[in-house]
This record gives sequence, structure tokens and C-alpha cells, in this order.
Amino acid sequence: MKAILSLCCFFLSVTATAQQDFPASFLGHWQGELLWYKQGAKEPQKVPMQLIIQPSDSAGQYTWQIIYGENKQDNRPYILKPVDTAKGHWVIDERNSIILDQYWLGNKFTSAFTVGNNTIVDSYWIENGCLMVEFFSISAKPLHTTGGKEKDVPLVDSYALRGYQEAVLRKKP
Repeated sequence: MKAILSLCCFFLSVTATAQQDFPASFLGHWQGELLWYKQGAKEPQKVPMQLIIQPSDSAGQYTWQIIYGENKQDNRPYILKPVDTAKGHWVIDERNSIILDQYWLGNKFTSAFTVGNNTIVDSYWIENGCLMVEFFSISAKPLHTTGGKEKDVPLVDSYALRGYQEAVLRKKP
């Protein structure tokens, strides 16, 4: 039991440190390849990806520029802004009236938002010197609702998983 408690304290310490070091530990020009797994596809689509995080001209704010494609075909120059850093709450301002709330949870910088008929859950974290990126695309409408036939069994909605994206980004020298 003592070993488990010690291990838990270690992970809590690592999480707290990562949150305290954010966004400093994420600064840089990161690049790699995004693998996009689509429902029904046998092979993932491969897309070059970059993420550039730098201090911006406004105090406490940072660039959060995502670039997809060989020739920067899809360039998204967002701004990362603090909301309540003690609670790990930030926002990514897409600079077009869309603002996405992001949170530190379990050593990951994570959000969930719905656009159109899809809910996107994204996570970013540092692992072995790489910036890991993960996106899940989930149908916003339930595929099935089950349960609820007995008073102690709740209704449960299940959703279609439409796609998954993952990238391992390395810091550009």
C-alpha cells in the first residue's frame, strides 16, 4: 500500500509540475506527421503537421499556430490565452469569434467541443521530449440509447466514433 501511495504521489507531482511549466515546456516549433484514421478506411491518411507556440505581443498570451500540409495549405494562426492558470484553464482564440476552452487534466492539455454534427476531443502532452497530439471525432447525436428499463439502471447514450488522429511532433532545431 505504501508503494502505491508513493507512486501516486510521484504522478501527482509530475502532473503539477507539468501544469506549472505550461506553456513554457510547450514553447517551440514542433513538426511531424499526423495520422488520420477515418471510420471504414483501411489505412490512415498521412498529413504533415506543425504546431508553433511562442510568446505573443500581448503579455501572458502565446501563439498557437497549427499548420497542416506540405505547403502550409491549412494555416491556423490561433492565440492561447490564460483564464485561470491555478485551475489549469486556458482558451484557444481562433480569432474569428470561436473560442475553445482547454484544461489541464491528468498531465494533458485537453478540450471537448462540438462543431456541426461532431464532437471533437483533443489532447496535447509532452512525452519523451516529443509533443503528442490526439483528436477523437465523435458523432454529436447518440447512435443508441439503452438501459433505463429498471429504476436502478440509468439510460445510457452511445455514440459513433467517426475518426481518430494522432501525431508525434518533434521540436525543430
